[in-house]
Amino acid sequence: MPPDHRLDRDTGRGLAHELVERLKARILAGEIQPGQKLPTESSLIQEFGVSRTVVREAVSRLQAAGLVETFQGRGSFVLALPASTAFSVEASQVRTHRDVLDMIDFRIGVESEAAGLAAERRTDLQLKAIERALVDLGRIGEQPSHAVEADFEFHLKIALAANNRFYADLLTSLGPMMIMLPRTRLEHVYTVSDATHFTRVTLEHENVYRAIAGQDAAAARAAMRLHLSNSRARLQAP
Repeated sequence: MPPDHRLDRDTGRGLAHELVERLKARILAGEIQPGQKLPTESSLIQEFGVSRTVVREAVSRLQAAGLVETFQGRGSFVLALPASTAFSVEASQVRTHRDVLDMIDFRIGVESEAAGLAAERRTDLQLKAIERALVDLGRIGEQPSHAVEADFEFHLKIALAANNRFYADLLTSLGPMMIMLPRTRLEHVYTVSDATHFTRVTLEHENVYRAIAGQDAAAARAAMRLHLSNSRARLQAP
C-alpha cells in the first residue's frame, strides 16, 4: 500500500502552508526538476487530501516565491532555483529603539506600495487569504502571545497579492521579526483589556482589507501608510 501523504489538520498550521512546504521540499531535493510540470490539481487533491482551493493557494505561493511559473491551460512548471540573495536582516541586528523605528519607516515605503498593487492585481483567492488572516488577527485578544505571527501573516498575504514576487520575498526574508512590538506593548495593544487600542488596530487592518477588496489602489496605499504610521506612534507612546 502506498504511503499516505495526507496533510495533518491537527498541526495548527495552514494546509496551504503545509502543501507549499511539501512541494518545495520535492523541488529543492530535485525530485521535480526545472522545466518539469507540477502534478495536476486533481492528483495533488487526491494525494494530500485537500481541497482545490488549498492546492491553488499553494501553487500561487510557489509562484510568488519564484519556484514555479504558471501558464494558462498548460499548468505550472518548475523554474531553475534562484540564486541566493545577499539581503538579510537578522533579529540580532535590530538592537536599539532607533532601529525599531527605522524598520517601521522602511516598511511604510515598501508595504504601502505593496498594498496598492494588491488592490490592482489581487485574485479572488488571494483576497480570501487576506480575509482569513484578518479574521485570525481579530481573535488575538484571546491569545496575545500569537499576535506577532498573526500580524505578520496578514501583511505577508497582502505582499503575495501584489503578484510581484520581490515584495513577498522581502517580507519572507524579514519574517515575523519585522513586527517588533515588545511583549508589554503586545499585551497593551492586542488584549481585550485595552479595548480602545485593540479596536483601533483592528479597524486599521480592516481599512486596508476593504480598500484591497474594493480594488482602490490609492485608498489601499493610504490605509497601509496610516496603519504603519500609527504603529510607529504607538511604539513611541509612553
